[in-house]
Amino acid sequence: MTLWPRSLFGRLVLLLIVVVGLAALTTALLFNHDRAALIAKQFSETKIVQLKALRAALEGADEPQRRETLSRLGREYGVRIIPEAQRPLVGGPTPQGPAMRDLEKRLQDEIGPETSLRIAPRLGQLFVHVKAGDAGYWVGFPIPPRPPDEDIPWRAATWAAIVIAVLLAAAFAFARYLARPLRELNAAVERVGRGETPLPLPESGPSEFAAVNHGFNAMIGNLRQIERDRAVLLAGVSHDLRTPLARLRLGVEMSARDEATRVGMVADIEEMDRIIGQFLDFARDDSQSALEQKDLNGIVAACVDRYANAGHDVRLSPGELPPMPLRATALSRLTSNLIDNALAYGAPPVDVSTTRNGDHVVLDVADRGAGIPAGEAERLKQPFTRASAARTRGDGAAGAGLGLAIVDRITRLHGGSFDLLRRDGGGTVARVRLPITG
Repeated sequence: MTLWPRSLFGRLVLLLIVVVGLAALTTALLFNHDRAALIAKQFSETKIVQLKALRAALEGADEPQRRETLSRLGREYGVRIIPEAQRPLVGGPTPQGPAMRDLEKRLQDEIGPETSLRIAPRLGQLFVHVKAGDAGYWVGFPIPPRPPDEDIPWRAATWAAIVIAVLLAAAFAFARYLARPLRELNAAVERVGRGETPLPLPESGPSEFAAVNHGFNAMIGNLRQIERDRAVLLAGVSHDLRTPLARLRLGVEMSARDEATRVGMVADIEEMDRIIGQFLDFARDDSQSALEQKDLNGIVAACVDRYANAGHDVRLSPGELPPMPLRATALSRLTSNLIDNALAYGAPPVDVSTTRNGDHVVLDVADRGAGIPAGEAERLKQPFTRASAARTRGDGAAGAGLGLAIVDRITRLHGGSFDLLRRDGGGTVARVRLPITG
């Protein structure tokens, strides 16, 4: 755990807080320094004259009457006189600063080199050490209290608190303003990662952010064009191949005399047709289809019924699911691809189930095949990727490797996640999690 924020926004706020704190500390130190200058100003020429006269009176004080003389002189001059023999030191050291050093130097020049200054904050007095005859004395001059309307420390503290609060509010707003383009860029990158197309980012504001947003918008434009070109290419090639394949199958059905040869050739043509169908599905832009309030169970049940009616061992266990906005055609294709994959690469029975888990619905398609080796799950979700030898078709045919990529893309289009998991007892579970929205 570290106190250094990870976000730019946090670092900007911390930097501004440190700057404001240093400014407040500097202000406090300067105020304390100026306080000494104010005390020095209050020690006018009149007090120096009084101090000289007082020193002369102290030199003439007789020892038997010294206490009474000190008391009388204190009342006459409005000062407090303490013999150095009674208290060698009084108060604390004077604040260091040019003003107080100048005052001390001035007193030493006027009264004598033994003169020094001490401050007693609790007594509110400035003590001056003077030498009178053979004795030394501490003469305390009261520091006049400031009137309430000129209470500089409290006023300074109040204004400092107000200024710090205003600066912190401004710093927060400024840091948030600076970090906003980065938050927008991060949100746009996350949408691209989910397979969505974000809106163009604003190319205004600070030049660095504007340049980054301009580059990002250009990248998104290039990706869109590449996607369109890819879709047109796959759709065109797939469409053009299906016509000669249909003629080829018709010719095989009519001319082949060897039944085994005819069946094998028809199977090859059907496999090629399935691959072309996957190309067309992969090229299809499902993001343009409308969202409809649908029950996922109805979509999945229709797919399972088609496979069950065709003689496949596919079973459905539906759960209680709420209606939610879905792209029905895309999810029907998703379910069909998962069942095709389970039948082609796994072993029956294929168990299809739907459940609700918190704020998500879960679609599981499970088989009893050889399972997926560790580390293969993420690779198999990439386009044109086939399974390893541990999980291949028994008839030796190989698909285009697009089925799971189509499933992953449709899942991300709905804001969900797709995982391939090992099934207890052997086999694979293809799990699709979709958030409940709407």
